This record gives sequence, C-alpha cells and structure tokens, in this order.
Amino acid sequence: MATILPADAPLGAGLSPAQIAHARAAAQQFEAMALGEMLEPIFDTVDLSKTQFGGGEAEQTWKPMLVQEIAKKIAQAGGLGLARPIMTEMLRMQEAAQGAGTAPPRRSAMRMPTAARRRP
Repeated sequence: MATILPADAPLGAGLSPAQIAHARAAAQQFEAMALGEMLEPIFDTVDLSKTQFGGGEAEQTWKPMLVQEIAKKIAQAGGLGLARPIMTEMLRMQEAAQGAGTAPPRRSAMRMPTAARRRP
C-alpha cells in the first residue's frame, strides 16, 4: 500500500532536480494538450475564405499545428493553472512510490483490454 503524504509536505524533497523538471515539463505539456483540445472547436468556426491567405488545403493542413502552438504558448504563460496541481500530484505519487520502495508504473505496463486490441 502506498504511503499518503500530508498536503503540506515539501514537494520534491526525495526527488532529484531532473525528476522534478521532468514532472514540471510533463504537467505543462498536459495543460497545453488540454488547452489545444478546447481551442480546436473555436478555430473550426473560423471562415478561412476570409483570412489573409484565403483558405485552401495548405491552410487546413497547418491549422491544427497553429492551434497546438498557441496552446503551448498559453500554457507557458500560466494557462488555466492546471500544470501546477498536476505537477504537485505527480511529485506526491513519485515520492510515495519511492517511500514504499517501489518504482512508479511504466507506460509499457499499461495495456488495453483484450477486446479493444482486437481488429475488426
């Protein structure tokens, strides 16, 4: 069973600076992804024929990249404030895992249910 740390415990005390930086970057990337998903419907409503370049295939191709870059810039500037609590929880989970003598689960250990892996 994992140890639950008190809410006021100093975060990152048992972690290396690289682990803390990695958690910060992952949390910010998550916030940027969430912002991108929220911004995408807004940009889908823009009539591209009235823009400077007049729409077309190329504009449709690069629009999702533009939305993601805008979302990244918003997240870097503080965003909605999601990154901080996400990073805090990630650090708590890592500290608890280290305190219990177990490593956090690796992504490769997660598998989709057998039914979801079947091909049609």
